[in-house]
Amino acid sequence: MPEVDQQPVSGVVKWFDPVKGFGFVVADSGGPDILLHVNVLRNFGQSSIADGTCVELTVQQTARGVQATEITAIHPVEIVQSATLVDIVGLDSDALQAAPLEPARVKWFDKAKGFGFANVFGKPEDVFVHVEILRLSGLSDLQPGEALAVRVINGKRGQMAGEVHAWETVLHSTDSDS
Repeated sequence: MPEVDQQPVSGVVKWFDPVKGFGFVVADSGGPDILLHVNVLRNFGQSSIADGTCVELTVQQTARGVQATEITAIHPVEIVQSATLVDIVGLDSDALQAAPLEPARVKWFDKAKGFGFANVFGKPEDVFVHVEILRLSGLSDLQPGEALAVRVINGKRGQMAGEVHAWETVLHSTDSDS
């Protein structure tokens, strides 16, 4: 089999549809859109990604165009760029980062309604998860039973996720930090 020329690329997610199983990334350097297949995203530990999220990936040219072969990093949107959710207006980012990442599972999430709930392991109360927090964390949707790592804050209506990560991405970053 011939050697495939793979190139590192940085870009922004143009759109991604988890139901269709693919989406496209626009490279920072320009050029044709890059096909991002759900399997490449799953290999990174996520099943969705928000439009506008910055990504670093490896790509290859195929007969059908440029395709992502591996995601090497996902850079979620900064909280300061969007403060449409009342609970996060004026949120101290240092206080959020001081909250521990806790293991949780999605109880339910309805993207059309824009929210859902998760359960933090070992704690009886539900944690509210807003779609805006997902977007700020680089995600676009959650499935029941999906493993997460969340930073829980006290919102105006109780416990809520201030930051959400796919569990596998936290494991990858912890493994590479050691």
